[in-house]
Amino acid sequence: MKLSQFKFKVPDELIAQYPLHYRDEARLIVVHRTTGKIEHMLVKDMTTLFGEGDLFILNDTRVFPARMYAKKEKTMANIEVFLLRELNHEMRYWDVLVDPARKIRIGNKLFFDDDPSIVAEVIDNTTSRGRTLRFLTDYNNDEFIKHLYALGHTPLPKYIHRPMDEETLEEFKQEFHIADDEDLHACVKEIDEERYQTIFATKIGAVAAPASSMHFSKQLLKRLEIQGVSHGFLTSHMALGNFKAVDVEDLTKHKVDSEQIIIPQQLADQVAKAHEAGAKVCAVGTEVMRALEHVVGTDGQIKAYDGWTNKFIFPPYDFTAANAFFANLYAPQSSQLMMVAAFGGYENVMHAYKVAVKEKYRFGDYGDAMLIID
Repeated sequence: MKLSQFKFKVPDELIAQYPLHYRDEARLIVVHRTTGKIEHMLVKDMTTLFGEGDLFILNDTRVFPARMYAKKEKTMANIEVFLLRELNHEMRYWDVLVDPARKIRIGNKLFFDDDPSIVAEVIDNTTSRGRTLRFLTDYNNDEFIKHLYALGHTPLPKYIHRPMDEETLEEFKQEFHIADDEDLHACVKEIDEERYQTIFATKIGAVAAPASSMHFSKQLLKRLEIQGVSHGFLTSHMALGNFKAVDVEDLTKHKVDSEQIIIPQQLADQVAKAHEAGAKVCAVGTEVMRALEHVVGTDGQIKAYDGWTNKFIFPPYDFTAANAFFANLYAPQSSQLMMVAAFGGYENVMHAYKVAVKEKYRFGDYGDAMLIID
């Protein structure tokens, strides 16, 4: 397929700038892939579509506060530093992105106003915006990580741009019951720190949230459990590179960055049991679906695994591990949308997205969701 086949327009006002008060009250567009039928409901109401023996697979990665702000030595120019991953714990080497990159060269030092006891030195160029930093500090390694994360901010995607307009701010205040005399900036920061995570985020390592899994509340999981629906976890540490734009018309030429995934044996056993029972296995999020498809064997079962994947899924593709798919509403021409279309059928999914725009569904990490079932 071609990149241009995934082009459509999402009005700016449909890109969610803040979360809903309750995770599971996002809207849900349900697509039946065998018939193309579309239903509209709330996420919390999808319990009517699942039953005894069904399985949801969720991502338990935890987002760390990856976005930091520094000043360059001598010029004191403002520099954004986005932490990507730790390269060497003992040496305190980190792979980062810097902006503006043209000002940052090997040997430059960066200072952080909120903690002058930490200094970063640029020791290598990796890509046009990529740099390797060595952090210099008297903190021991554990203290350093604690203080480094204290300097960071929730790495919201760039399309979430605040401050919001007056009308949107008023909606936000009403949604979260924020009084007029409260510090709105502090309230928003606190809400983002909580809501740009799943309720089961335990394994630190992601620089972007597994947004689809963020829709699941304790109440929703409990209601599913009462119905005999179980859930299992894998870990997929979301990497920023997998959100980069697809810039080639021929999709076979697009490459995605590698992402660390961990599939425990317990999950492999859960999936095998669900397959044997002929139950629904629902992958929650594109990163979960990709991880499952990376480790599925010739027998149709997934295997325990601890490693990396750079699998890129686009139509046509035959899925094996999961037979249901819960995902957010993604941007036009994104690799995530392509995977959804591969699972639900190109015509079905693109029609559903057209309906979602018409019905004013909310797009993006804080937006609404889609469920694809047979």
